[in-house]
Amino acid sequence: MWRGMRRKHMSWIKHARNAAPALTILTCLAALPAGEMLTPRAAMAQDAAATPEQTIRIVYLELHETRRWPSTWLDQPPADEGVEGARLALRDNATTGRFLNQNYVLDEQIHPTPEAVIQAFKDRLKAGDRNFVLSVPPDLLLRLASLPEAKDALLIDAKLPDDRLRGADCRHNVLHTMPSRAMLADALMQYLTVKNWHHVMLVSGKTPDDALYAEAIRRSAKKFQIRIVADRPWTFNPATQQADTGHFQINTEVSRLTQDVDYDVLIVADEAGNFGDSLSYRTNTPRPVAGTQGMVPEAWARPFDEYASTQFQSRFLKLAHRWMTSLDYSAWMAVRSFGEAATRTGQSDPAKLAAYIRGDSFALAAYKGPPLNFRPWDGQLRQPVLLADDRSLISISPQPGFLHQFYETDTLGIDRPESTCHMQ
Repeated sequence: MWRGMRRKHMSWIKHARNAAPALTILTCLAALPAGEMLTPRAAMAQDAAATPEQTIRIVYLELHETRRWPSTWLDQPPADEGVEGARLALRDNATTGRFLNQNYVLDEQIHPTPEAVIQAFKDRLKAGDRNFVLSVPPDLLLRLASLPEAKDALLIDAKLPDDRLRGADCRHNVLHTMPSRAMLADALMQYLTVKNWHHVMLVSGKTPDDALYAEAIRRSAKKFQIRIVADRPWTFNPATQQADTGHFQINTEVSRLTQDVDYDVLIVADEAGNFGDSLSYRTNTPRPVAGTQGMVPEAWARPFDEYASTQFQSRFLKLAHRWMTSLDYSAWMAVRSFGEAATRTGQSDPAKLAAYIRGDSFALAAYKGPPLNFRPWDGQLRQPVLLADDRSLISISPQPGFLHQFYETDTLGIDRPESTCHMQ
């Protein structure tokens, strides 16, 4: 009996010794003031509270233009295209900013005339703003960037794919988040190379933008040794499609245009959407369509669901009640670039944000795989390009096997040795 009581007593002593550290910790915690027992989230909030609040202002400046309707009338151009992407980015910036005591303000300046845009730009500069996201035409962008009072501002162009803005007309205070036409064309040509589709036919529309797209295709085809076996303009009147027998006429026209040509892919340059959707299933020889219609190289696509982009798409859909476009995505990246810089530097000074965005340490997570950064020689954001149609993601360029000594994404568009950009 004594031996049993002794074993029980020794077991209790051993248990008490093992429990002593825990009891000591609990006793010490109990002695702490209530405010010092913090969760990690509360600790972050307390750190933020100890930091003076910073305000990061971003001006979204847009020339509101009357959109040209595509000939099909099926897809109405969103009136809020671009700015909704900026609004989503503001929410994303604010989510992190709450923990860092950083307050973000998006000043939406949307005006109907170039003169009103210029005046608003000058007013915001006079008020001290230096962080701008622009959605304006090329010539207006150059006018804004060339103003003497804008020399120390950072203008992130979210809209324009024009190669000249990354070349002879580049500016030291302008960056670009929209892929250039050269990048889009190279993304398409890389895929055609992988598929061994080396012979293409090119059909171009009448607008100046169609001509620029077609020129990018020609340059890229030469770069990747793809032969353009026929290069023809589209001359058919799109209004004829609305006639009672319009489908017969356009069938005849497309068949006539593509007859007697041996090609693998029909590439269309129709940025305005006047005729490109009418080419599929009507060619004289059954061939796929790519370019501005069909399989389209673009910054963003509705069917894209990789790299956690499904929740990103869902958040935008909930906010805007429509699907995200490339312009929305480009504006999102522009506003997020300022937010990323503020988060990483802990600064709100525009000069420090601009220096970080341009620097080697900048890395923007943008739901397309590896983080993105800007090319120092022309201000273009490096990024993969999606190849998709309305319902499916077909591929992502750069394609496997296209290598670069620094960044694989520099296989898309104008590389440093080819650049004609001399920052002004």
